[in-house]
Amino acid sequence: MTALQHAFSLPLSTWRSAVYLVAIVGFVLALKGLSFPRHARRGNLLGAAAALLAVGMTFSAGTVSHSARNLALAFGAMALGSVVAVPTARLVKMTAMPQMVAMFNGVGGGAAALISVTELLHGHGIGVSPATYVIVEAMLGVLIGCVSFAGSAISFAKLQELMPTRPIVYPAQQPINAAVGAGILALFVTSVVTGSVAYVFGVLGLSLVLGVVFTLPIGGADVPVLISLLNAFTGLAVAASGFTLGNPLLIVAGTLVGASGMLLTRLMSKAMGRSLPNILFSAFGAVVTATGTAEGLDGKVVKTSTPDDIAVLLAYARKVAIVPGYGLAVAQAQHVVKELADELMTRGVEVFYAIHPVAGRMPGHMNVLLAEANVPYDELKEMDEANPELPTTDVALVVGANDTVNPAAVDSPGSPIYGMPIVHADQAQHIVFLKRSMRPGFAGIDNALLFDDKTVLLFGDAKDTLQKLVSSVKAV
Repeated sequence: MTALQHAFSLPLSTWRSAVYLVAIVGFVLALKGLSFPRHARRGNLLGAAAALLAVGMTFSAGTVSHSARNLALAFGAMALGSVVAVPTARLVKMTAMPQMVAMFNGVGGGAAALISVTELLHGHGIGVSPATYVIVEAMLGVLIGCVSFAGSAISFAKLQELMPTRPIVYPAQQPINAAVGAGILALFVTSVVTGSVAYVFGVLGLSLVLGVVFTLPIGGADVPVLISLLNAFTGLAVAASGFTLGNPLLIVAGTLVGASGMLLTRLMSKAMGRSLPNILFSAFGAVVTATGTAEGLDGKVVKTSTPDDIAVLLAYARKVAIVPGYGLAVAQAQHVVKELADELMTRGVEVFYAIHPVAGRMPGHMNVLLAEANVPYDELKEMDEANPELPTTDVALVVGANDTVNPAAVDSPGSPIYGMPIVHADQAQHIVFLKRSMRPGFAGIDNALLFDDKTVLLFGDAKDTLQKLVSSVKAV
């Protein structure tokens, strides 16, 4: 028998395991590709291909033993999901990407929880006592999946401004959270001790409540960190459902998502200069201390200018740093800012972009936004690479950033953002702020850099202001 004949004579279970292994390798390589902006698209496509391969093998002949009716329902659900997901993903704005991530992540967590409940009841029923490990697996899937689902729903509502974005606090908040957690633990232990699966419904309900009360006190600036954490939770819920189903692919895929989500959460916390417990439990941003006026606490008044004057400053500069922030994304001004940078470079001006790790609403938000405008990757400098360049920079053009350039993070120990690494735009020879208004950033505090003697402001929509700057630079 030839090697080829031997391969085709192998049982389907062996082929399935081999295909699942290939898919797992694809997932790992996809995560590796997503670590670099240059390879992110390729990594995303590789991950999608691996998922398609795994799903195709799962539905291959002989792999499933369900009725035609159940298969029709499954394929119908997949078709419906595709009809909803494809246009949503293609039409979503970059500024709304975190909301979409939260929504899709919540759906994943909810699906994992439903699988755990269904398998527990389908395989054992209310009056049957399953093995202890089966109850633990299913209960963990329900708990983690429901917290992820409910928390992601609240995160979506906050980022979409369907509810207040600032932390929502109320009396006895922590005792209420503790009571909900204690209730879940009591039901969990009771189910394990008695062997009854009926308590799964109580765990499901209280876990949804826990997801809500856990998310409410987290403010808009910290919601992206929460989404990353909930993404890790969803991965763990998927892994738990993999144990329930006896599917090694789900176990590995869920573990990969959980591990990468936790690493991303840790990196984001570090970039914000705060610990994860502080982000989750401090209700950061609940108190707004900013005056929101053009006059600082020491009596200084902001200086404003015109696009024509700033154009002269930029055109005759030797080096210009562009510091993008969420305001750039809101205004959809990435193409215009590239046009400005290109115009300056044709005049011999050195231009680079100083990217803060958490600028915008998610890690890599600015990188993806600027890549969308075909900004070369070598012009994008991460914060640690950009900061040494800023003391020799003639103009720091801050477009929509606020907290990520606020000197209070360095020189004001009492500030809520003290200790957060920032882009040191204050070290440039001149600072130009493009702002719509004096409204503070997510931290709710004044930015002393706005009142610095080296700083001038251009008020207005970022895209409109940048277009005026481009025209004025061309006219210089």
